[in-house]
Amino acid sequence: MPNNTWKIGDIEIANQVVIAPMAGISNPAFRVICKEFGAGLIYTEMVSDKALYYENEKTIGMTDVEEGEHPLTMQIFGHDIETMVYAAKLLDTKTDCDIIDINMGCPVTKIVKSQAGSALMKDVDHAIKMTKAVVEAVKKPVTVKMRIGWDMDQITCVDLAKGLEAVGVKAIAVHGRTKKQMYEGHADWSYIKQVKEAITIPVMGNGDIRSGEDAKRMLDETGCDAVMIGRGVLGDPWLIKEVVHYLDTGKQLPPVSMEEKFMMARLHAKRLCNLKGEYVGMREMRGHAAWYVKGLPGSHKLKDALTKMETFDEMNQILDLYMAEMNRKAVKE
Repeated sequence: MPNNTWKIGDIEIANQVVIAPMAGISNPAFRVICKEFGAGLIYTEMVSDKALYYENEKTIGMTDVEEGEHPLTMQIFGHDIETMVYAAKLLDTKTDCDIIDINMGCPVTKIVKSQAGSALMKDVDHAIKMTKAVVEAVKKPVTVKMRIGWDMDQITCVDLAKGLEAVGVKAIAVHGRTKKQMYEGHADWSYIKQVKEAITIPVMGNGDIRSGEDAKRMLDETGCDAVMIGRGVLGDPWLIKEVVHYLDTGKQLPPVSMEEKFMMARLHAKRLCNLKGEYVGMREMRGHAAWYVKGLPGSHKLKDALTKMETFDEMNQILDLYMAEMNRKAVKE
């Protein structure tokens, strides 16, 4: 068995599978599932520096950490040095996170308009200055998640990575797309390789990992220290297990059954209800439920029903009816 452990600062990470921060998704209910499926490191969804600065109750609630989540990276976004330092200090002293990450990759208009997220890829000097101030203000390791650049005419990832290492950043995650690409097209891993070759701190490669083979190929092609998976695990936490297993053994795991998918969807829903109450939890679960059933026969009709559900019991009924129908069809055949 290969030893796939690595470190960010003094934080040891058990394997090379990292789960990316996803807005509106990476809450404790989702993160604990990722951890149970074997992720070496998980990220929280990004929180606003300004919201922490102004003591927004909902945002402060987003910094709660469950017992089984460690090691955990908490991500903040912002542009102003004063409020970013304040937010980082708060995470450093008042939360149970292990690592603090600065978001320089989010391409969403609202974030970019505030000069945060991937807007920082256009302003390398400010991004480095801001990060230096954060690193100097906290004891926990600081990392950065970035894209390769603003667009194909402004690829800044290598210069930015070098500057960030120089001011004390302990690891960098690179999503192989530009801001302009959003989530379209293909991730260009060659830039992840360039970043890895330009710096000595660990690099996490992100973009288009859908299988154990993809993960192995990214590690081989780029030389990166770990793979970061985002949208690929939505409705498919088994991908985490598959990647960990494949990197250890070079072998694939058997496919997941419909029963396993439904059991996991129910557990996810239950945890969301415990976390947010049934009204909010089940509305949030609508998207997750559609991801869990993706690819099943006749899933269009099933998804349609799941995106309208309002209670946990209703979801159970929808899944039970579908399973009964599938079993009837199997008997007929």
